[in-house]
Amino acid sequence: MRTYKFKTNINCGGCIDKVSSYLDNAQDILHWSVDTGDEDKVLTVIGSEKLEQRDVVDIVNLAGFSARPYKKNILSKIFGA
Repeated sequence: MRTYKFKTNINCGGCIDKVSSYLDNAQDILHWSVDTGDEDKVLTVIGSEKLEQRDVVDIVNLAGFSARPYKKNILSKIFGA
C-alpha cells in the first residue's frame, strides 16, 4: 500500500461531499480523508501499489479542487510550527 498527503483547497463539508464521489470511485484508492481543521486542508490517501501521486492530483482537479504534494518545510520540523 502507498500513502500520500496533499495540500488542498478542500475546506468544508460541502467540498468533501463534492470530491467524495470522485475519490470513492477511483479503483486504486482504498481510503482517504481530509483534515479541514489543518490550515493546509491536508488530504491523506491510502492506495494500492499502482496509485501514483499524479493520479490523485488529477482526480482532485477533475472534481474542481487543487492538490499538491504536502511537505512540511524544514522550519516547521525545527520549530514545530
